[in-house]
Amino acid sequence: MEITYYGQSCFLFKIGEHRILFDPFISPNELAKDIDVDSIKADYILLSHGHQDHVHDAERIAKNNDATIVANFEIVSWYEAKGIEKTHPMNTGGKVTLPFGTVKMVNAVHSSSLPDGTYAGIAGGFVVETENQTFYFAGDTALTYDMKLIPEQFDLDFALLPIGDNFTMDIHDALVAADFVQVDMVIGMHYDTFPYIQIDHQEVKEVAQMAGKELILMEIGQTINL
Repeated sequence: MEITYYGQSCFLFKIGEHRILFDPFISPNELAKDIDVDSIKADYILLSHGHQDHVHDAERIAKNNDATIVANFEIVSWYEAKGIEKTHPMNTGGKVTLPFGTVKMVNAVHSSSLPDGTYAGIAGGFVVETENQTFYFAGDTALTYDMKLIPEQFDLDFALLPIGDNFTMDIHDALVAADFVQVDMVIGMHYDTFPYIQIDHQEVKEVAQMAGKELILMEIGQTINL
């Protein structure tokens, strides 16, 4: 599994021959100024909620690639009105089988509205189960006991968790979340983009190490294999 980071909460997963993009907020992000949005190839775009810092480039990338947007019903309806023809609506608790594996939408505790103020339904996260690995993309969320339900249904290999505080969990809550979902490997997200969510990289890594967790903070544009 190949993972490329484009800043904030945007990751591109290459799973077999399929490319799955999460929460694309790239072109307005000064930290991602060296990323060419139009060069990004995606077959599916998964959106956790409607806030601009998670959906800004979704329409552009979807139209460039004839990609399928997967999100809750309200968000999908909004994009359909913009001329996006390939969509798959979901809602919390639902699961869909796609060519790369299954995607289940799980609870997240966060607000959600689209950039023009349109109601965007309930924020969510995703559990993606592939032939070889299973992972949890938490989206924007507070720490919640609902996370304890995930390992009752899935054996996760790793989780992508927000660590920037202020709008989401901080590193301390994220490490509790890692325990709740029973993973030792965490990929951090939703940090540094804005002054409110800037973090001390060395400090959070030390906190994670003391908790016995491997915290991966990817560089923007970096690709890793897991």
